[in-house]
Amino acid sequence: MQVNRRSFLMGSAGIAAGVAFGAGSSMPAFAEDTRLRAMWWGSNDRAKRTLDVAKLYEGKNAGVSIVGESLSGDGYWTKLATQMAGRAIADVFQLEPGTISDYSKRGACLPLDEFVPATLKVDSFGKDMLKLTTVDSKLYGIGLGLNSFAMFYDETAFEKAGIKPPTTDITWAEYAELAVELTKAGGKDNYWGGPYAARYNYVFDAWLRQRGKSLFKDGGLGFDVEDAKEWFNYWEELRKKGGTVGADVQTLDQNTIDTNCLALGKSAMGMAYSNQLVGYQLISKNKLGITLLPREKKDGPSGHYYRPALIWSVGATTKNAEAAAKFIDFFVNDVDAGKILGVERGVPMSPVVREAILPQLNPTEQATIKYINSLKDQVGDYPPPVPMGATQFDQRVLRPLCDELAFERTSVADAAARLIEEGKAAISG
Repeated sequence: MQVNRRSFLMGSAGIAAGVAFGAGSSMPAFAEDTRLRAMWWGSNDRAKRTLDVAKLYEGKNAGVSIVGESLSGDGYWTKLATQMAGRAIADVFQLEPGTISDYSKRGACLPLDEFVPATLKVDSFGKDMLKLTTVDSKLYGIGLGLNSFAMFYDETAFEKAGIKPPTTDITWAEYAELAVELTKAGGKDNYWGGPYAARYNYVFDAWLRQRGKSLFKDGGLGFDVEDAKEWFNYWEELRKKGGTVGADVQTLDQNTIDTNCLALGKSAMGMAYSNQLVGYQLISKNKLGITLLPREKKDGPSGHYYRPALIWSVGATTKNAEAAAKFIDFFVNDVDAGKILGVERGVPMSPVVREAILPQLNPTEQATIKYINSLKDQVGDYPPPVPMGATQFDQRVLRPLCDELAFERTSVADAAARLIEEGKAAISG
């Protein structure tokens, strides 16, 4: 297993260097027949797990080498865009529910239907699971595990403050009170109750779904300017009351674990995806808990749904499609690979792998599975594929607008109007 030195060692302190640069590889470089490039984003822990599985695969498949590249934050999408422009997309690359529709429609992904079930043996996942990665009636990726949205909280911080942690039916109004109370109880500078989560599109989506709407609908926006005003106003009022981290802290967040305010030790609560609890706990010195996102009212819908945590897709420009599909099949179906991966990329979709890894899971991983199981009566229908431009909406419209708001460079009314105007432009191409 090889890995791109510039991207992987950046900030990783040379983690798993022996594995990363081919130490112990079963085949010398001159004898390799097939070379696959794999690209993903995530924490150092995810990179190590991925590299270990790739090394395992190489050991079981003579003549195959895998060159891995791990990037973080927006650098991943910049690199993918460069590869698309140069018609040199990685053979296997990582997407997630909010981007698979966008990138498949842009021609980045190879349809995988021809490899099912001969190479991709995913029948045991169930037909509904394959629908999660199907766009325009074609299979463009394989889900690596199930997850949903979640709220993490620092159990130690709550205990020290003498405050009860959030319950599964906490409302947005109660959350706001809790966040302010935690900030006051912290009693120190640069520490707050929770994030300035206006800029998290998946939290906004859950908030909208609780109200019978959604982030996207019928190829366009699923909300109007009044919804945007209400959303922005909630977070602005909470920020001014001291319940959210400051703008300077929140803008550090690049949608990666190590840049999130909870992982940075700047807040007692954070909002993320359930599978990320493993990565957060590795960084946090305190015990973390997990629960649902706040909801509009106690007996109302949660806004949650099951989703593929992350996805492997095959690059449309690959010259080794069959080999790439075979590696993905190994990744999701091999029991030994499953034991290495655990639930860091979500609860395995393969029943065989799920059963095999249960005995070895640590308390954090067990909490992840317990959380996913607890949602069975709380989740709604999986939404239709997002429109083309959804990634731009998130990265170039929603997040920058929220940053302007938090720095008080624009008003709620102007930000809401621009979110609609610029959002429509982003998803129309």
